[in-house]
Amino acid sequence: MLRKKIITGVFMLLGTLQLSGCVFKDAPPESYKVDLEVWGVFDDSDAYQQIFNEYKRINPYIKDIRYRKLSIETYKEDLINALAAGKGPDIFMIRNAWRLPFEDKVATAPDILMTERQFRDMFVDVAATDFIGSDKKIYGVPLSVDSLALYYNKDLFNAAGISRPPETWEELTQMIGKLNRIDQFGNVTQSGIAMGTAKNINRSTDILSLLMLQSGSRISEPESNGRIDLVDGQSQRAVDFYSQFAKIGSQNYSWNPRQHYSLDAFYEGTLSMMINYSWQYETIKQKNAKMNIGIAPLPQFSGTKPVNVANYWGFAVAKNKPFVADPSATAPVDTEKQNYLRVHEAWQLLKYLSFQPKDNKVTLMNGLSGTTKDFPVTADPTEAYLTKTGKPAARRDLIEKEKSDVVFGPFASGNLIAKNWYQGNPEAVEGILADLIENVNTGQKSIYEALSAATERINHLGR
Repeated sequence: MLRKKIITGVFMLLGTLQLSGCVFKDAPPESYKVDLEVWGVFDDSDAYQQIFNEYKRINPYIKDIRYRKLSIETYKEDLINALAAGKGPDIFMIRNAWRLPFEDKVATAPDILMTERQFRDMFVDVAATDFIGSDKKIYGVPLSVDSLALYYNKDLFNAAGISRPPETWEELTQMIGKLNRIDQFGNVTQSGIAMGTAKNINRSTDILSLLMLQSGSRISEPESNGRIDLVDGQSQRAVDFYSQFAKIGSQNYSWNPRQHYSLDAFYEGTLSMMINYSWQYETIKQKNAKMNIGIAPLPQFSGTKPVNVANYWGFAVAKNKPFVADPSATAPVDTEKQNYLRVHEAWQLLKYLSFQPKDNKVTLMNGLSGTTKDFPVTADPTEAYLTKTGKPAARRDLIEKEKSDVVFGPFASGNLIAKNWYQGNPEAVEGILADLIENVNTGQKSIYEALSAATERINHLGR
């Protein structure tokens, strides 16, 4: 209610000033100062320090911005507990698959700062799918989006007489025989590609989800009650295609549970191809700096619309956080007003971080009076962050710049065609899909039975 009253008052004041001949922007702004705490994972504080320092310099309404890096292993639990106890951050990172479980904990972007149309024009489609709710409100904003691409060992390709990476899955399967090395005992000493199993392939369940999306599975089309049904022909074909790479006797057999973990096998030089995200590039280079790595767009099925899958993080704003007053203050504190200003300034920071600066300047708004002022910026904050962290872009304009990059080009292009499907509890779903793969590989269940069991378990998690 306070927010509506403030916005209504701003427009009434604007009309009065215009009628009287006064200039609105010359009205003295109301003064306030806000502290913001940001929680994240993966990034160290130096990824943001210069950006935050610049923002504090130009924004008169910000007192301080503090960044805290948490452990990914316990992050979700730590975050939920902190928010429930009223000791959480003002801004926090969430996985793209976490929006619905966090909707009641998030303050959506104020329309006066960020509209749905602006968001959709600025970012790739998958970001809108992930962070815009059914109410058309914006629940989070990304700085980077990551999708899958094909890593390949150029030296092994050259030795096999293969001049370029495959563009389709059909081409890939034709290359497997040239890249495989299988001894007389059936041991795979050099593998064409890491596919088919669950536990020893990094992001195996994402690859399976990708194949389902590429095959036209109903995985991304929940029923009216929110339940999914994976027991369809397309899903069965996707599981069959994936599992054949671990099936002895298959012409595409190239992997089994005894192989080294896919990342290790790749940098060791015994794996020709693997499918993964951009963040693993530096990991591999650190393990084997001299490795001749190629990155190519993800293979597609011939004659189908290209599809990729995204896995990334965005920033959200906590809906409520108890205001801690200065002990020396004597005047009573309007806590509703303070929370409104906190949310306003948190989203104003996120817009500064993520949106493209217009004409090398940023427009900042006083949260109480609605007055605005332009400030020059020396650099694009998003571009500075991506350069510092080595990540592919979420913004369309920056993707255009990255398309020609040897490393990031395939991921940038993949972001434009990336999709997702709502998983509710993505960590639990990963375990369910891994069990599906293992049940098919061991013969404990047929593909149909494994998909039926996975469907029931996923729906049991709740939507």
